[in-house]
Amino acid sequence: MSFKSGFVTIIGRPNVGKSTLINNLIGQKILIMSNKPQTTRNKIRTIYNGENIQIIFLDTPGIHKPKNKLGEQMVKSAQETLNEVDVIVFVVDNSKTIGAGDRYILEILKNVKTPVILAINKIDIISPEDFKNIFDMYSKYEFISDIIGISAIKGTNTDKLLEIITSKLPEGPMYFPHDMITDQPERFIISEIIREKLLHNLHEEVPHGVAVDLNFVKKREDKDIIDIDATIFCEKNSHKSIIIGKNGRMIKKIGKSAREEIERLLGSKVYMELWVKVKKDWRDNENILRSLGYKE
Repeated sequence: MSFKSGFVTIIGRPNVGKSTLINNLIGQKILIMSNKPQTTRNKIRTIYNGENIQIIFLDTPGIHKPKNKLGEQMVKSAQETLNEVDVIVFVVDNSKTIGAGDRYILEILKNVKTPVILAINKIDIISPEDFKNIFDMYSKYEFISDIIGISAIKGTNTDKLLEIITSKLPEGPMYFPHDMITDQPERFIISEIIREKLLHNLHEEVPHGVAVDLNFVKKREDKDIIDIDATIFCEKNSHKSIIIGKNGRMIKKIGKSAREEIERLLGSKVYMELWVKVKKDWRDNENILRSLGYKE
Protein backbone atom coordinates (compact mmCIF):
# COMPACT_ATOMS: atom_id res chain seq x y z
CA MET A 1 0.00 0.00 0.00
CA SER A 2 1.28 3.51 -0.83
CA PHE A 3 2.41 5.86 1.94
CA LYS A 4 0.61 9.18 2.38
CA SER A 5 1.91 12.25 4.17
CA GLY A 6 1.19 15.93 4.36
CA PHE A 7 0.80 19.10 6.37
CA VAL A 8 -2.51 20.13 7.92
CA THR A 9 -3.21 23.43 9.61
CA ILE A 10 -5.88 23.82 12.29
CA ILE A 11 -7.32 27.33 12.33
CA GLY A 12 -10.16 29.13 14.05
CA ARG A 13 -11.01 31.91 16.42
CA PRO A 14 -9.18 31.91 19.75
CA ASN A 15 -10.40 29.22 22.14
CA VAL A 16 -12.66 27.16 19.88
CA GLY A 17 -10.76 23.99 20.84
CA LYS A 18 -7.92 23.79 18.32
CA SER A 19 -5.22 22.68 20.76
CA THR A 20 -7.61 20.25 22.47
CA LEU A 21 -8.41 18.71 19.08
CA ILE A 22 -4.75 18.23 18.15
CA ASN A 23 -3.91 16.72 21.53
CA ASN A 24 -6.79 14.28 21.01
CA LEU A 25 -5.68 13.36 17.49
CA ILE A 26 -2.08 12.83 18.56
CA GLY A 27 -3.15 10.90 21.66
CA GLN A 28 -0.90 12.87 23.97
CA LYS A 29 -0.88 16.35 25.48
CA ILE A 30 1.59 18.50 23.56
CA LEU A 31 -0.21 21.83 23.27
CA ILE A 32 -1.32 23.96 26.17
CA MET A 33 -5.03 24.40 26.68
CA SER A 34 -6.77 27.34 28.29
CA ASN A 35 -10.01 29.28 28.02
CA LYS A 36 -7.95 32.49 27.79
CA PRO A 37 -7.43 34.13 24.37
CA GLN A 38 -4.04 33.92 22.62
CA THR A 39 -3.04 30.68 24.33
CA THR A 40 -1.09 29.56 21.25
CA ARG A 41 1.54 32.09 20.14
CA ASN A 42 3.79 30.09 17.81
CA LYS A 43 3.24 27.73 14.90
CA ILE A 44 3.73 24.35 16.56
CA ARG A 45 4.12 21.12 14.59
CA THR A 46 2.74 17.93 16.07
CA ILE A 47 2.92 14.61 14.27
CA TYR A 48 0.34 11.86 13.85
CA ASN A 49 1.80 8.51 12.80
CA GLY A 50 -0.60 5.85 11.55
CA GLU A 51 -0.39 2.83 9.30
CA ASN A 52 0.92 4.09 5.94
CA ILE A 53 0.22 7.69 6.95
CA GLN A 54 2.03 10.60 8.60
CA ILE A 55 0.15 13.85 9.23
CA ILE A 56 1.99 16.92 10.44
CA PHE A 57 -0.47 19.22 12.22
CA LEU A 58 0.23 22.91 12.64
CA ASP A 59 -1.58 24.53 15.55
CA THR A 60 -1.57 28.18 14.58
CA PRO A 61 -2.38 31.18 16.76
CA GLY A 62 -6.08 32.03 16.72
CA ILE A 63 -6.82 34.38 13.83
CA HIS A 64 -8.20 37.70 15.06
CA LYS A 65 -7.80 41.38 14.32
CA PRO A 66 -4.49 42.28 16.03
CA LYS A 67 -4.21 44.89 18.79
CA ASN A 68 -0.40 45.00 19.16
CA LYS A 69 2.80 43.79 17.49
CA LEU A 70 2.55 40.39 19.18
CA GLY A 71 -0.98 40.07 17.84
CA GLU A 72 0.18 41.14 14.37
CA GLN A 73 2.92 38.50 14.41
CA MET A 74 0.48 35.81 15.55
CA VAL A 75 -2.03 36.59 12.78
CA LYS A 76 0.71 36.89 10.14
CA SER A 77 2.04 33.50 11.23
CA ALA A 78 -1.40 31.92 10.88
CA GLN A 79 -2.16 33.46 7.48
CA GLU A 80 1.22 32.50 5.99
CA THR A 81 0.55 28.88 6.89
CA LEU A 82 -2.64 28.60 4.82
CA ASN A 83 -0.94 28.41 1.43
CA GLU A 84 1.88 26.17 2.65
CA VAL A 85 -0.22 23.17 3.69
CA ASP A 86 -2.14 20.33 2.03
CA VAL A 87 -5.36 20.62 4.07
CA ILE A 88 -6.98 23.28 6.27
CA VAL A 89 -9.25 22.29 9.17
CA PHE A 90 -11.36 25.30 10.20
CA VAL A 91 -12.69 24.75 13.72
CA VAL A 92 -15.81 26.61 14.86
CA ASP A 93 -17.84 26.19 18.01
CA ASN A 94 -21.56 25.53 18.32
CA SER A 95 -22.65 29.17 18.04
CA LYS A 96 -26.03 29.53 16.36
CA THR A 97 -24.87 32.47 14.25
CA ILE A 98 -21.68 33.17 12.33
CA GLY A 99 -19.94 35.85 14.37
CA ALA A 100 -17.60 38.59 13.18
CA GLY A 101 -14.51 36.53 14.05
CA ASP A 102 -15.61 33.56 11.95
CA ARG A 103 -16.66 35.81 9.06
CA TYR A 104 -13.20 37.39 9.16
CA ILE A 105 -11.61 33.94 8.77
CA LEU A 106 -14.07 32.91 6.04
CA GLU A 107 -13.07 36.01 4.06
CA ILE A 108 -9.42 34.91 4.29
CA LEU A 109 -10.21 31.29 3.37
CA LYS A 110 -12.13 32.11 0.21
CA ASN A 111 -8.87 33.32 -1.34
CA VAL A 112 -6.80 30.18 -0.67
CA LYS A 113 -6.63 27.13 -2.93
CA THR A 114 -6.04 24.60 -0.16
CA PRO A 115 -8.96 22.21 0.61
CA VAL A 116 -10.96 23.40 3.65
CA ILE A 117 -12.67 21.01 6.09
CA LEU A 118 -15.06 22.62 8.58
CA ALA A 119 -15.14 20.98 12.02
CA ILE A 120 -18.06 22.06 14.21
CA ASN A 121 -16.83 21.52 17.77
CA LYS A 122 -18.78 20.89 20.98
CA ILE A 123 -21.57 18.89 19.32
CA ASP A 124 -21.90 16.96 22.59
CA ILE A 125 -23.73 19.91 24.13
CA ILE A 126 -26.15 20.85 21.32
CA SER A 127 -29.27 19.23 19.88
CA PRO A 128 -29.33 17.51 16.45
CA GLU A 129 -31.63 20.29 15.24
CA ASP A 130 -29.15 23.01 16.26
CA PHE A 131 -26.33 21.07 14.60
CA LYS A 132 -28.32 20.90 11.35
CA ASN A 133 -28.91 24.66 11.46
CA ILE A 134 -25.18 25.33 11.97
CA PHE A 135 -24.36 22.83 9.20
CA ASP A 136 -26.73 24.63 6.82
CA MET A 137 -25.25 28.04 7.70
CA TYR A 138 -21.79 27.00 6.56
CA SER A 139 -22.89 24.83 3.62
CA LYS A 140 -23.40 27.91 1.45
CA TYR A 141 -19.64 28.54 1.40
CA GLU A 142 -18.60 26.62 -1.71
CA PHE A 143 -14.88 26.56 -0.84
CA ILE A 144 -15.64 24.33 2.19
CA SER A 145 -15.25 20.79 0.87
CA ASP A 146 -16.46 18.84 3.94
CA ILE A 147 -18.35 19.59 7.16
CA ILE A 148 -18.18 17.34 10.22
CA GLY A 149 -19.40 17.66 13.80
CA ILE A 150 -16.90 16.76 16.54
CA SER A 151 -16.26 16.97 20.25
CA ALA A 152 -12.56 17.70 20.69
CA ILE A 153 -12.67 17.13 24.43
CA LYS A 154 -14.53 13.78 24.20
CA GLY A 155 -13.01 12.59 20.93
CA THR A 156 -16.36 12.25 19.15
CA ASN A 157 -15.88 11.78 15.38
CA THR A 158 -12.17 12.60 15.52
CA ASP A 159 -11.47 9.26 13.82
CA LYS A 160 -13.83 10.27 10.99
CA LEU A 161 -12.08 13.63 10.75
CA LEU A 162 -8.76 11.80 10.35
CA GLU A 163 -10.29 9.73 7.54
CA ILE A 164 -11.43 12.86 5.69
CA ILE A 165 -8.00 14.48 6.11
CA THR A 166 -6.24 11.33 4.91
CA SER A 167 -8.40 11.17 1.78
CA LYS A 168 -7.12 14.60 0.75
CA LEU A 169 -3.40 14.01 1.34
CA PRO A 170 -0.98 13.10 -1.45
CA GLU A 171 1.42 10.19 -1.52
CA GLY A 172 4.63 11.33 0.09
CA PRO A 173 7.62 10.53 2.28
CA MET A 174 7.86 10.09 6.03
CA TYR A 175 9.05 13.56 7.03
CA PHE A 176 9.81 12.70 10.66
CA PRO A 177 10.79 9.49 12.51
CA HIS A 178 7.72 7.35 13.28
CA ASP A 179 8.14 7.79 17.05
CA MET A 180 8.38 11.59 16.93
CA ILE A 181 5.29 13.53 18.03
CA THR A 182 6.52 17.16 17.89
CA ASP A 183 9.29 19.15 16.28
CA GLN A 184 9.55 21.47 19.26
CA PRO A 185 12.58 21.21 21.55
CA GLU A 186 12.19 20.13 25.15
CA ARG A 187 12.95 23.67 26.37
CA PHE A 188 9.98 25.05 24.44
CA ILE A 189 7.58 22.49 25.91
CA ILE A 190 8.86 23.23 29.44
CA SER A 191 8.30 26.98 29.00
CA GLU A 192 4.81 26.30 27.58
CA ILE A 193 3.90 24.19 30.62
CA ILE A 194 4.88 27.06 32.91
CA ARG A 195 2.87 29.50 30.78
CA GLU A 196 -0.14 27.17 30.87
CA LYS A 197 -0.10 27.21 34.68
CA LEU A 198 0.03 31.01 34.60
CA LEU A 199 -2.98 31.09 32.29
CA HIS A 200 -4.96 28.74 34.53
CA ASN A 201 -4.27 30.63 37.75
CA LEU A 202 -4.28 34.34 36.91
CA HIS A 203 -6.99 36.94 36.41
CA GLU A 204 -8.29 37.86 32.95
CA GLU A 205 -6.08 40.94 32.47
CA VAL A 206 -2.74 39.39 33.36
CA PRO A 207 -2.31 36.31 31.07
CA HIS A 208 -2.19 38.35 27.85
CA GLY A 209 0.87 40.16 29.14
CA VAL A 210 2.98 37.27 30.39
CA ALA A 211 5.82 35.41 28.72
CA VAL A 212 8.22 32.76 29.98
CA ASP A 213 11.95 32.75 29.23
CA LEU A 214 14.01 29.72 30.30
CA ASN A 215 17.37 30.83 31.66
CA PHE A 216 18.72 27.29 31.88
CA VAL A 217 17.79 23.60 32.09
CA LYS A 218 20.60 21.51 33.59
CA LYS A 219 20.85 17.91 34.76
CA ARG A 220 22.89 17.42 37.93
CA GLU A 221 25.88 15.18 37.37
CA ASP A 222 25.60 13.24 40.62
CA LYS A 223 21.80 12.96 40.98
CA ASP A 224 18.69 12.28 38.90
CA ILE A 225 17.57 15.88 39.34
CA ILE A 226 17.03 18.54 36.68
CA ASP A 227 17.46 22.20 37.64
CA ILE A 228 15.26 24.68 35.81
CA ASP A 229 15.58 28.45 36.11
CA ALA A 230 12.94 30.58 34.37
CA THR A 231 11.88 34.20 34.23
CA ILE A 232 8.24 35.26 33.92
CA PHE A 233 7.87 38.61 32.18
CA CYS A 234 4.84 40.83 32.75
CA GLU A 235 3.97 44.39 31.74
CA LYS A 236 3.03 46.11 35.01
CA ASN A 237 4.17 46.17 38.63
CA SER A 238 0.57 45.45 39.64
CA HIS A 239 0.70 42.29 37.50
CA LYS A 240 3.95 41.27 39.17
CA SER A 241 2.25 41.52 42.56
CA ILE A 242 -0.64 39.34 41.36
CA ILE A 243 1.71 36.70 39.93
CA ILE A 244 3.74 36.53 43.15
CA GLY A 245 0.65 36.66 45.37
CA LYS A 246 0.31 37.31 49.07
CA ASN A 247 3.37 35.92 50.86
CA GLY A 248 4.43 34.34 47.57
CA ARG A 249 1.50 31.92 47.56
CA MET A 250 0.52 32.31 43.89
CA ILE A 251 4.01 31.87 42.45
CA LYS A 252 4.48 28.81 44.69
CA LYS A 253 1.18 27.35 43.46
CA ILE A 254 2.12 27.98 39.81
CA GLY A 255 5.60 26.57 40.35
CA LYS A 256 4.33 23.43 42.09
CA SER A 257 1.79 22.52 39.39
CA ALA A 258 4.30 23.26 36.60
CA ARG A 259 7.04 21.26 38.31
CA GLU A 260 4.79 18.21 38.75
CA GLU A 261 3.84 18.18 35.06
CA ILE A 262 7.44 18.74 33.93
CA GLU A 263 8.54 15.83 36.12
CA ARG A 264 6.00 13.60 34.35
CA LEU A 265 7.28 14.85 30.99
CA LEU A 266 10.97 14.33 31.76
CA GLY A 267 10.72 11.30 34.05
CA SER A 268 13.07 12.96 36.57
CA LYS A 269 12.83 15.01 39.75
CA VAL A 270 12.82 18.73 39.02
CA TYR A 271 14.06 21.64 41.10
CA MET A 272 12.69 24.89 39.68
CA GLU A 273 13.30 28.56 40.42
CA LEU A 274 10.85 31.12 39.00
CA TRP A 275 11.59 34.83 38.80
CA VAL A 276 9.14 37.61 37.91
CA LYS A 277 10.28 40.73 36.05
CA VAL A 278 8.45 43.71 34.60
CA LYS A 279 9.08 44.61 30.95
CA LYS A 280 6.68 47.39 30.09
CA ASP A 281 4.89 47.00 26.74
CA TRP A 282 7.00 43.96 25.79
CA ARG A 283 4.33 42.82 23.34
CA ASP A 284 5.07 45.91 21.19
CA ASN A 285 8.87 45.60 21.41
CA GLU A 286 10.22 43.71 18.40
CA ASN A 287 13.60 43.00 20.03
CA ILE A 288 11.95 41.42 23.06
CA LEU A 289 9.52 39.45 20.87
CA ARG A 290 12.47 38.12 18.89
CA SER A 291 14.41 37.15 22.02
CA LEU A 292 11.36 35.26 23.30
CA GLY A 293 10.99 33.38 20.02
CA TYR A 294 7.86 35.09 18.70
CA LYS A 295 9.63 36.59 15.67
CA GLU A 296 12.07 34.99 13.27
